[in-house]
Amino acid sequence: MNGKGVSVFVMSFGCDKNLSDTEHMLGIMASDGYGFTQDESEADVIVINTCCFINDAKQESIDAILEMAEYKSSGRCRALIVTGCLGERYRDEIIKEIPEVDAILGTAAYDDIERAVEAALAGKRLEDYKPLNYLPEDNKGRLLTTGGHFAYLKIAEGCDKHCTYCIIPKIRGSFRSVPIERLVGEATDLAERGVKELILVAQETTVYGKDLYGKKSLGRLLGELNKIQGLRWIRIMYCYPEEIDDNLIDAIMANDKVCHYLDIPIQHANDTILKRMGRKTDKADLTRVIEHLRERIPDICIRTTLITGFPGESQEQHEELMQFVNDMEFDRLGVFKYSPEEDTPAASFPDQVSDEEKERRFKALMELQQEVVCDMAGSFIGKTMKVMIEGRMTDEEDNVYVGRTYRDAPDIDGLIFVRYEGQLMSGDIVNAKITASDYYDLIGEVE
Repeated sequence: MNGKGVSVFVMSFGCDKNLSDTEHMLGIMASDGYGFTQDESEADVIVINTCCFINDAKQESIDAILEMAEYKSSGRCRALIVTGCLGERYRDEIIKEIPEVDAILGTAAYDDIERAVEAALAGKRLEDYKPLNYLPEDNKGRLLTTGGHFAYLKIAEGCDKHCTYCIIPKIRGSFRSVPIERLVGEATDLAERGVKELILVAQETTVYGKDLYGKKSLGRLLGELNKIQGLRWIRIMYCYPEEIDDNLIDAIMANDKVCHYLDIPIQHANDTILKRMGRKTDKADLTRVIEHLRERIPDICIRTTLITGFPGESQEQHEELMQFVNDMEFDRLGVFKYSPEEDTPAASFPDQVSDEEKERRFKALMELQQEVVCDMAGSFIGKTMKVMIEGRMTDEEDNVYVGRTYRDAPDIDGLIFVRYEGQLMSGDIVNAKITASDYYDLIGEVE
C-alpha cells in the first residue's frame, strides 16, 4: 500500500529504548509514503508506543489511548494503533475495554507497523504478537526525533536478570544481542546523516554479545563504532555493576570517542534489600567496582539510579543507603519510588512501604544528592571542557547557547550555558571555560 495522502500522528512513551523502536516505525511508515502531523485532530492514523515499566508510566499510556480514542468520533482518525509494552502485557484488556483500538503490536512486532496500518485503514482488526525471542530487523531506516545530532543505538533486546521488582523479561523476552555488523551499519548511516553522539542502550549493555559470540563483546563493539567517521562521542548506558570488568574499562580507555561516563543502576546499597531485589551484587561489590573505575579512569562520570521504599525497607536501611550516597559522591543520580507491579515477586512481598514514606525518603535522597552535586559542580570552575551545543537560548541578545559536556546524557543530566558571539549549530563541539555553577548546571564562555 502507498501511504500517500494519509497523515499519521505518533506518540512515544517510556524509555529511550522504546523511542528507538518508535523511530524505526516512523522510518518504515515514511518509506511507504505516509506523512506525519503534530496535530492529532488532523491525523488519519494515530500510533501510540506505550510503556508500563512502573505504575505512573502505565497510567500515562492508558490515559493517552483513551484520549486519542476520542478522535475516532471527533477527528479524522480512521485507525488507532497501540504498540509496545502495554500492548504486549495487557492485550486482552485493551481489546475488551477500548474497542476503538484497531490494531495492537507486541514488543517484538514493531517492524509490522505497515501491515497494522494497512489492516486498520481497511477496517480489519489486527493483533500481532511475535514470539519474545524474535529480534525485529528493519531495513528501511529510521526517522530521528532527537534533533539529529545525537541518537540512541539499541544494541540488544530483553533481559535475563529477573530482578524481583521488574516485569521487563516477561514483556520483552530474554536477552538477545543485535549482531555487530548490523549495529555498525546503522551507526554509519546515522553518522552520515549528521549524528555526532551515539548513546548505546539496552536493558543491559554490559553483557552485549555473550549470546552471539560466546563472550561479552561490548569492548569489541566500541572498537568498531570508534572507527566511524563523523561520530564524536559514544556514550554507554545501563551497565550492570557485576558485569563491569577490566576488558570493558580497557576498551573505554583505548577508544577516544567513548565518553568517560557510565550509567550504572545499583538500586540500593543494603545487602538484605539487594538480595530481596534479586540483584547480583552487595555493598562491598558496589564499593569495589566504583573505586576501581575511579582508579582506572580518574575523570569517569558515574551515574546511578536507586529504588526507595522497596518492600521491607526499614528506616535504618534507608539511612544506610543515604550514607552510601554521601560516601560514594555519585556524579549523577536518579531515584525511583518503588512501584508494585503485578506478576512480579516483589508485589506480593510483605511489609509494603506507604506512599507517604516513599515520598519522604525520595525527597531525602534527592536533597542529599543536590548537596553532593553542588559541591562537585564548583570544582569545575576555571577548567576548560568540551561542550556539545544543543541550541541557542531564545533571547538572542544574550548570545547564550545551551549544551552538554561528556558528563551529561541528554534529558536526564545537567546542562551548560555558554556565551559566544559567533554562530553555532546543534551538534557543534566547542571548548568552553567554566565560570560558574548553578546547582546541576554549569555556566561558561567559549574560548
